Amino acid sequence: MEKVLEIKDLHVSFSTYGGDVKAVRGVTFDLHKGETLAIVGESGCGKSVTSQSIMRLIPSPPGKITQGEILFKGRNLTNVSETEMRKIRGADISMIFQDPMTALNPTLSVGEQIIEGIRQHKNIGQAEGRKAALEMMELVGIPSAAVRMKQYPHQFSGGMRQRIVIAMALVCQPEVLIADEPTTALDVTIQAQILELFRDIQEKTGVSIILITHDLGVVAQVADRIAVMYAGKIVETGSRREIFYNPQHPYTRGLLRSVPRLDADDAELLPIDGSPPDLFSPPAGCPFAARCEHAMEVCSRVYPNKTRLTSIHQVDCWLQDERAPKKMAARI
Repeated sequence: MEKVLEIKDLHVSFSTYGGDVKAVRGVTFDLHKGETLAIVGESGCGKSVTSQSIMRLIPSPPGKITQGEILFKGRNLTNVSETEMRKIRGADISMIFQDPMTALNPTLSVGEQIIEGIRQHKNIGQAEGRKAALEMMELVGIPSAAVRMKQYPHQFSGGMRQRIVIAMALVCQPEVLIADEPTTALDVTIQAQILELFRDIQEKTGVSIILITHDLGVVAQVADRIAVMYAGKIVETGSRREIFYNPQHPYTRGLLRSVPRLDADDAELLPIDGSPPDLFSPPAGCPFAARCEHAMEVCSRVYPNKTRLTSIHQVDCWLQDERAPKKMAARI
């Protein structure tokens, strides 16, 4: 399957008065054409920083990509000029930000905002831009699109505003769409509609999607592959079925145990004890070792090797190492 995006050994840090915060520490993953990759993890694990790094939107200073490559169709985006990056943003790689309530300009009609996006990247006139905007609004399910193009953001509900934001991100027909917590501010009924919209758009356009979320319910509905992130590192990746039915990292298992289940009325929710490590001075070993009930002495001293379980499923955990006691590996 064709790779449209490859992230290799990405490191991102932020300079503060207290020192450098190492927010992303050696993240590696790839995105294939037409697939949805979900990056999950608790708040502060580096998900949004990773997505903003791909778009080259990390504020500098204080942020800085200190190491690694971001390859879009073989081209390293860490080396391109800001002028070139502006041509790529929106046209080739688009992003949907967390809050649809603040993502739109309240002083411009929604039609003007969509048209502005396409005319920024394509040499077309106002009439052609309006036609493209109208088609995109219809694609994302805005009823009476010709009338609603002239309306302002405050005249739309939260779910409709999110559809407008999606239309803005897709109007230039990008190859990669990054959706950063796209359903956070929406109620569950609207969330389901937006997720169905993502599936429908992907079928029609073939766009590749990176979905940033902490909501495993969202992931279960739309993701083809899942990357589990903790303390700036991706600790486990696999297909949706592998992550949900055969998780191998203790942190992944902890995440799944802390989610309510509809198929088990008396299932107890088990929070993950402890707190994430201080990223001013990250631990040398596994960042989850201090919170892991199965931790061995080596876990806190040396970061584990990557263990490949299937062609897709891999995990960074000493319990999966061939030298680990088999009874320990079996317990997780």
